[in-house]
Amino acid sequence: MWRRIRLILTAAIAVVALIGGYGLWQVRNNADRAGATTSGLVTNVSIGGPFALTDHTGRAVTDEDFRGRLMLVYFGYTFCPDVCPTELGEVALALDELGDDRDAVTPVLITIDPERDTAELLAEYVPLFHESMVGLTGSADAIQQVAQSYRVFYRKVEDPEYTYYLMDHTSFVYLMGRDGEFLSMFAYGTAPEEMAEAIRSQI
Repeated sequence: MWRRIRLILTAAIAVVALIGGYGLWQVRNNADRAGATTSGLVTNVSIGGPFALTDHTGRAVTDEDFRGRLMLVYFGYTFCPDVCPTELGEVALALDELGDDRDAVTPVLITIDPERDTAELLAEYVPLFHESMVGLTGSADAIQQVAQSYRVFYRKVEDPEYTYYLMDHTSFVYLMGRDGEFLSMFAYGTAPEEMAEAIRSQI
């Protein structure tokens, strides 16, 4: 039984990695057509946009509430067995690398599993990674809208043999500017030091 669970989880993670690689290839192709800065940060790519969601304290927020600070945005979910906690941990390490400059950055987890990820659950989850991390949830339609604006793929994966489901999804960290503009993105596995260097160049 446990061997079968491990195989399914391994397969799910592999699917996420493949999808993530394909997504990165698409964005990089768009970036090649749109242009990139000499520092390698992708620019002029249509990623991001307005949203109206609920944060982990139960407060209604919009993208306007984050103006004036950089944002590190990640789309994931609290039941994720491996990829999400790993990537959120890397975000936390990148913030630590920034030292005092980390106060200029707000790390944000936007759930792609609003069915389970309530504000209350996010309130327990996001502080495990960083005290400044904000968790965002909302209706299925609101999550779909913001995911589309960030070009995020996700879908539910169900198996009748199990009482829970997994989510396939792309795994990128998006660096957004003080006015909500897209600055750069980091693929799964990007070193925290590399992430911090790119962030610091925008502070």
